[in-house]
Amino acid sequence: MAMDMTGGAETSADTESNASAETTERGSLDAVLHGLRDIPQLPAHRRQPVVLFPQRERYFDVVSALDDAGCEMLADLCVVDYLLHPHGNLPERIVPERFEVVANLLFLGLGARFRVRVQVPESDPTIDSIYDIYPGSEAMEREAFDMFGIVFNGHPDMTRILMPDDWEGHPLRKDYGVGRVPVQFREAPGPR
Repeated sequence: MAMDMTGGAETSADTESNASAETTERGSLDAVLHGLRDIPQLPAHRRQPVVLFPQRERYFDVVSALDDAGCEMLADLCVVDYLLHPHGNLPERIVPERFEVVANLLFLGLGARFRVRVQVPESDPTIDSIYDIYPGSEAMEREAFDMFGIVFNGHPDMTRILMPDDWEGHPLRKDYGVGRVPVQFREAPGPR
């Protein structure tokens, strides 16, 4: 007989109720996935996020569909620059580009994660903003713009967030020159 979290014995009715809830949650997750069946995906593994690869033009619609299905939270939004490294695991229909925008979304009620990976070409580094769906993306999209130069169309304040306004370039791009800034320390001895 299993023990519940309060130290009492778990009854067979509790076990059946938990199994029924897991089945219902899995059914809801399957319904979400069925609605996105035309989007290339990586095969799902246990305890791994479902990874979707929409075309850049469908990014906003896919995130909106996940929100409509009950996805409560945008956990993270970042950019990957694949200039020096080959792409990892991509479905056959996806053409690799230099940049990839990655949005990690959580279905807290289902205990599920979705990762939306979108290829963005170097020649046109733009993608639709998801600010209207998840306002918390505001700073994340600005950081992606500031560090990588990805422009989020429809963003309410597409300005730098980390670097000075007059900074030239985007420091996290793989082809950004490292450069050297001389550092002056107080009371340091002069050159020998």
